[in-house]
Amino acid sequence: MPLPISTSRRALKHTRSIQIDAFARDDGLWDLDAHITDTKTRDIQLASGIRPVGSPLHDLSLRITIDTNLNIVDAMAVSDAVPYPGFCNTIGPDYKKLIGLNLMMQFRQGVKERMSGINGCTHITELAQILPTAAVQAFAGDVIDTRDGASSSDNPQQPFQLNRCHALRLDGPAVVQYYPRWAVASSSPPDAKSSA
Repeated sequence: MPLPISTSRRALKHTRSIQIDAFARDDGLWDLDAHITDTKTRDIQLASGIRPVGSPLHDLSLRITIDTNLNIVDAMAVSDAVPYPGFCNTIGPDYKKLIGLNLMMQFRQGVKERMSGINGCTHITELAQILPTAAVQAFAGDVIDTRDGASSSDNPQQPFQLNRCHALRLDGPAVVQYYPRWAVASSSPPDAKSSA
């Protein structure tokens, strides 16, 4: 269901677009290519000059290469459109500092420590923050088994996604319906209305 139509008249002023593509490589590694653009609906005066309507203020890309354990083995960033040409677009090589981080082990803290403030580009660093969930989605069904076998011998491990969001909490109805062998009794008291 989409967002409801606004009850106020509105005028579009700014669009930020983010896209992440995941690629399985023939060497067993994966590339996550993340891209962010910012555009305005009018010409805008920047310190570096006028940016015409529809021309991006930011057109930035970040690629991380990961192994199947979600360790970053390579990283690169490029800046194709920036508000301060010759300055903003010099930070790309610094994103190699992401190498060695693991997307599922204090990754966001590691990014903050290595790339926040004057150590990086605000927008590329922000883009990096959303890569863990993109990687998990990319790996789902290919690297991470998200299915549940009919018996414990089919899949002795709890599916990865369980107990990682409100819908798939182990004591919730979605787990009871779709993953019954992993369901646990709810620790909350029964609803007073249902016991009447």
